[in-house]
Amino acid sequence: MLTWEGCVNDRDVGGLPSSDGRRIRFGALFRSDSHSRLTAAGTAAVRAAGISRIVDLRWVRETVDEPSPFAGDPVYRNEPLIGELAEQGTTMPDAYRTMLDTNQRRIAEVFVRLGDAPPGPLAVHCSAGRDRTGVLVALALSVAGVPPASIAADYARTDGCSGDTILRTLHHLDNRHGGVRAYLLTGGATGAQLAQVRNRLLS
Repeated sequence: MLTWEGCVNDRDVGGLPSSDGRRIRFGALFRSDSHSRLTAAGTAAVRAAGISRIVDLRWVRETVDEPSPFAGDPVYRNEPLIGELAEQGTTMPDAYRTMLDTNQRRIAEVFVRLGDAPPGPLAVHCSAGRDRTGVLVALALSVAGVPPASIAADYARTDGCSGDTILRTLHHLDNRHGGVRAYLLTGGATGAQLAQVRNRLLS
């Protein structure tokens, strides 16, 4: 866990195993809930981490209502992961499947932003640090070769989340889209861009 005062779901995903025997590097990818709730000390801690890109997955209206303290920083990118109504009227884990099926190109575009960032740690967040963040991080970990069970175990560390939700989501991607890699490639990402993400995450 991190010490970003004001965030409640902030953590480094480093240490998770990859299928090739390597692990996700500590300090490569941080995930959290909204930075709008950071205290002054929490904001200073994020800046001190030397993050090269902050990817805020919230909708524009959310960033207006609760601005990020980093909105004026060069490292900050507001990249809404999904359309504002894409997950309405569904329940978990159906919402994740709907999110993926109806926003494939956009999700692939945001995924690429993880790989083309300048060298340094990445930080990803949405509002609660659960749904949009959980899906994007799961895709990144899968591309890096982390087994589904380990991805689910990390997801379950978020308050109120069950690893079964992510397992069902990954199973849906396998059955409907041919897996995470095929999903992202069909969405417009290239093999080289997937390799960028994989390489910057792995030790």
